[in-house]
This record gives sequence, C-alpha cells and structure tokens, in this order.
Amino acid sequence: MNFLDAFWHFGNLFLPAWVVAALMAVSIKALWRQDSNGLTWRQLAWWGGLGGSMGTLAALLLLGRDGSMAGYGLMLVGVTLPQWGLSFKR
Repeated sequence: MNFLDAFWHFGNLFLPAWVVAALMAVSIKALWRQDSNGLTWRQLAWWGGLGGSMGTLAALLLLGRDGSMAGYGLMLVGVTLPQWGLSFKR
C-alpha cells in the first residue's frame, strides 16, 4: 500500500464521523441558539469529530472491523457526547 492508498483508506474510515459532527454542529447552532451561545459551529464540529473518531477506533478495537451497526452506534455516541456537553453545560 502506497502513501496515497493509505491516505484514502484512513480518510474514508474517519470521514463519516467528521461529516456527522459537522451536520450536528450546524443543527445545534440552528435549533438551540441560546443554549449554544458563545460556541462556534467549528468548535462543536471539532470536538464532535474527535469524539466520533474515538468511537470509530473503539469500534475497531472492540468489534474487530468497521462498518457494523454497533460500530456506527459507537461513532454516534462519540459525536454526540462532546457536543451535548459543550452546548448544555450551563
């Protein structure tokens, strides 16, 4: 596997987490403006993307493969918890 193949392989592994995190961040800013006041959508997307990446890695370690429904569930929990914690901590 050359560098470009490895780049696309890891990019496609973590891309769903970052896309879901960005969509959730925009939704949080649109639906709960007052609760998420003081946070930018980039901050929410950053922490959600990191959490989703950790959820994806946890799924790989626990389940041994990517692409299962339980793995996507772990990814969603990883995306949701940081964004929820940042938005509604007050």
